[in-house]
Amino acid sequence: MSDYKSTLLLPKTTFPMKANLRQREPETLAAWEENNTYGKMTSANDGGERFVLHDGPPYANGHIHMGTAMNKVLKDIVVKSRNMQGLKAEYVPGWDCHGLPIEHKVEQELKKKGKTDLPTTVIRRLCREYAAKWLDVQRNEFKRLGVFGVWDDPYMTMKPAYEAATARELGRFMAEGSVVRGKKPVHWCCDCRTALAEAEVEYEDHTSPSIYVRFPLTDPKVAELCSGATPESAYVVIWTTTPWTIPDNMAVAVHPDFEYVFVRAAGSVYVLAEELLEECAGLFGWEEHEILTRIKGSQLEGLEARHPIYDRPSPIVLADYVTLDSGSGCVHTAPGHGREDFETGQRYGLEIYSPMDDGGVFRKEVEFFAGMDVWQANPEVIKKLQELGNLLASKSISHSYPHCWRCKKPVIFRATTQWFISMAANDLRKRSLAAIRNDVRWIPAWGEERIHGMIEKRPDWCISRQRNWGVPIVALICEECDEAWHDPDWVFKIVDRFAAHEHGCDYWFDAPMEEILEGVPACPKCGASKWKRESDILDVWFDSGTSYAAVCEQREDVGYPADLYLEGSDQHRGWFHSSLLASMGTRGKPPYKAVLTHGYVVDGDGRKMSKSIGNVIAPQEIIDKYGAEILRMWVSASNYQEDVRISDETLDRLVDAYRRIRNTCKFLLSVLSDFSPEKAVPVKKLLPPDRFLLDVMARRHDEMQQAYTDYEFHKVYHGLHNTCVVELSSFWLDIVKDRLYCEGEDSLPRRSAQTVAWQALLTLIRNMAPILSFTAEETFSHLPEALKPALPTVFALRFDPLLAEISDQERARWELLLTLRGEVTKAIEPKRKDGLVGKSLDAKVTLHGPRDLLAKLDGLDLLEFFIVSEAVLAPDSDAPADAYASEEIEGLSIAVDRAAGEKCQRCWRYDANLGTHQDHPETCPRCTRVLTEA
Repeated sequence: MSDYKSTLLLPKTTFPMKANLRQREPETLAAWEENNTYGKMTSANDGGERFVLHDGPPYANGHIHMGTAMNKVLKDIVVKSRNMQGLKAEYVPGWDCHGLPIEHKVEQELKKKGKTDLPTTVIRRLCREYAAKWLDVQRNEFKRLGVFGVWDDPYMTMKPAYEAATARELGRFMAEGSVVRGKKPVHWCCDCRTALAEAEVEYEDHTSPSIYVRFPLTDPKVAELCSGATPESAYVVIWTTTPWTIPDNMAVAVHPDFEYVFVRAAGSVYVLAEELLEECAGLFGWEEHEILTRIKGSQLEGLEARHPIYDRPSPIVLADYVTLDSGSGCVHTAPGHGREDFETGQRYGLEIYSPMDDGGVFRKEVEFFAGMDVWQANPEVIKKLQELGNLLASKSISHSYPHCWRCKKPVIFRATTQWFISMAANDLRKRSLAAIRNDVRWIPAWGEERIHGMIEKRPDWCISRQRNWGVPIVALICEECDEAWHDPDWVFKIVDRFAAHEHGCDYWFDAPMEEILEGVPACPKCGASKWKRESDILDVWFDSGTSYAAVCEQREDVGYPADLYLEGSDQHRGWFHSSLLASMGTRGKPPYKAVLTHGYVVDGDGRKMSKSIGNVIAPQEIIDKYGAEILRMWVSASNYQEDVRISDETLDRLVDAYRRIRNTCKFLLSVLSDFSPEKAVPVKKLLPPDRFLLDVMARRHDEMQQAYTDYEFHKVYHGLHNTCVVELSSFWLDIVKDRLYCEGEDSLPRRSAQTVAWQALLTLIRNMAPILSFTAEETFSHLPEALKPALPTVFALRFDPLLAEISDQERARWELLLTLRGEVTKAIEPKRKDGLVGKSLDAKVTLHGPRDLLAKLDGLDLLEFFIVSEAVLAPDSDAPADAYASEEIEGLSIAVDRAAGEKCQRCWRYDANLGTHQDHPETCPRCTRVLTEA
């Protein structure tokens, strides 16, 4: 027996089957760094249209987590895909270096060392060092993911130029008259001792005391409204879940249009909403009650009640926000502790009373509760109300309550003097809402309604924070009358010094006061000349929100407005929100043309990742176990518009999918070792299956490129996977292996298959690269020299596939043929189980069916197409009784028998005509021809 294996043209490539990603990826990263691959990718598009993805800055205060990893990989996919589409898309990563997250960590470290009273400049230096340390850590972690960018020159909010740009934007708001200073209720964290922005508040379940309190109605007019009521026996009933605010009560609000009743019960007369009467009666234990009078809320306006603890009036006022969802229909009003209460207080001239310090501790003038913080005061207020006989009911309820995003403690509403950007000034709210509707594409579309609702309802923007680490509010405060002064020309002069100072806005804290006061007049309100620097810093969201001015407008590698902002869905109330308001306020247009949001990363059961649950997965864990490529694949495979699940099961499935894609690339590489472009077969001379596959690959390429354009990366993943598994491995590669191995080296059948294999491989590499970056680069580097484009990296590849120019009618024919091929496979399977045949090459198939159906097989090599040794078409003939009757194709039956003849020792097909040449007695005529020609 001859050694015919040596005559076969078997696969040959240096591309390894085993990915070994954990070891190989760092080598690729080093090569990318050394060769400036990012620069070569973007420079390939010099002079082309620019695409700007502006990076939202993560906090430099800890290791990256799965959410930030997913975010950066999504951005990387966008940047790489846009570059490979011919756009010049550069990526400037950024970091948010200011604010409470970093200062909080520094404070914790200082407390451990017993250092709690350091100067502002020292704290700022420590914060800067802390941010720089973690910035370096995160930069390396992002680079390990294979993310490209200008890593050696990122933007940082703590750079002097950035700080100056931020302060300058504040100056522009001041110049337009949009910045006001005043006393309003804001979210306040007693633990962090600062005001909080809307975006810095998280809502969590919280247990609060729920109390019903009676306020004495001592006004003589009460008798005029209800004949059975007297100033000595009448009360108005309120409900609250914040007993600690009772000492600060200034009024009771009712709705002007609701029906209220005077009710006799338990020896007194009570006023409350009629709709809530029965519910309240049950809570108060009223066994009997009698309605004396019905009255509209508007008729109660001006009636004077008395505070239930202190001897001071608490008048009844009107408010549209009163509801009948719960309570009594009469709302306890403390203008110093609620936004709506404050507005009501402004209308009625009530005192904005909030007698507590920054830690939420009542001052000494608050009788009974001085020295207590608000949480300590809760039970004491209840106790005092009970002692005075004014507590009607008390219980605990669980409800959603605002918490500080940093320390996780409950927050309060507290009226303090703060700086605000007015939403009404210069029509900021109106113009922003119009821009949301008309000027921005929201991906997914529901993002439009989400941010529109937030802007529509939000209060004035509180931009001041009582912290050390941030950009200062450049303003002076009169020590005599507390008037604020911030002349724009003076502000811009100070800001220019920030940019020139080694540590930027540290100038504000370091410079001598006489230097700060150059050219500053006396106080325009009181005439005094005793000024002090404003000690508040800017809201960190103003910092990051002005990145359009500090980065997009100032750097050549980006631009304004950006084409895309891409962050998590929480940024509708964060960075997207503040960026929009800041840009609309100073530029009159949004900073972005499109906004894309992604969901949160959750575990396999859909639960939020939490250390307490123990379900947190760190990116480094995945990299150490699988490699960054699998993490990138997970990002692309997920529908990021929803919360994205991750688990070992998910990753294991992706590992299997990755192997299929990698093995397909390996096989395509292996059959091209002796191929070069000049050996390619013209499209019109390709064999029919090859022309069809070429058409399939071109269509898949267009679909995947459109998916990249539409940010539908899961479609790219599925396109890659399905192309490798279905169109290539299960069909085309399966049928062409025979001619690739067995036909003559330069024969048309073999070169036709190689031509399409070459095109298929380039299509896969081109569409893989933005997602499976490491594998695409590796595959590209293993291309045979004759096929390797004169390019430094796969990311410089700009590939337009060959077009097969197949008609829709021909495509429809092929869809039918593929179904028919599947039916032949089904017909063979029972015979295999019965032992009649082993492999499909052992079989002879006879197809019985309509003549017009079988005519569609004309021009095909049926032995190749069905991978059998004998194929017979028997149109319009009766099939034997044991033939397989197709359920997919009407009128088709397939008879399967064992093929006649002997097995060719070269191609393993059975043939009755072995030995047609004396030198090759064990080969079929086809193999004999190839051998003799060779």
